[in-house]
Amino acid sequence: MKKVIPFTSVAFACGILFANVFNSMVISDAAKSDIPNSIVAAREYFKTVNPGDFFKIFSPATQFLTLLSLILFWKTANSVRVFLGIALLCYISGDIFAFTYFHPRNDLMYLSEPILDKETLIKIASEWSSMNWVRSFILFVGVVFSFLSIDKIYALKRNSDFK
Repeated sequence: MKKVIPFTSVAFACGILFANVFNSMVISDAAKSDIPNSIVAAREYFKTVNPGDFFKIFSPATQFLTLLSLILFWKTANSVRVFLGIALLCYISGDIFAFTYFHPRNDLMYLSEPILDKETLIKIASEWSSMNWVRSFILFVGVVFSFLSIDKIYALKRNSDFK
């Protein structure tokens, strides 16, 4: 039954990864398409709800589930601990990156009054877009290590009476 925890963790992590990729492929490109008009439109669109509302729920949940997986499988094997530890560090790094890099840029693009000049918005949107692919890669590495931990857990189960 405890194996459900790492599976849930990796499912949530995949959701975060693909939501992040969606942000790069759709939201970011739309925001950059016709600055400043696209930024004004995004501001209106994001008045009710924005991608951050999704990440506020699922990112901490993923980190919690990955930490819980690490605790539950601590005695399983050193490699499982290492894989889960790396995954957890990647997920936490993604959030640190979000708070230190992306949130300030989001505030400048979508909340600052008056709206910033066109050149500044183009620069910020371009930086945001480029760095979001870096954040996606960090999350991808976390997902890979989460899957490696699950694979190792099942390999150990096949080779022993591990439960």
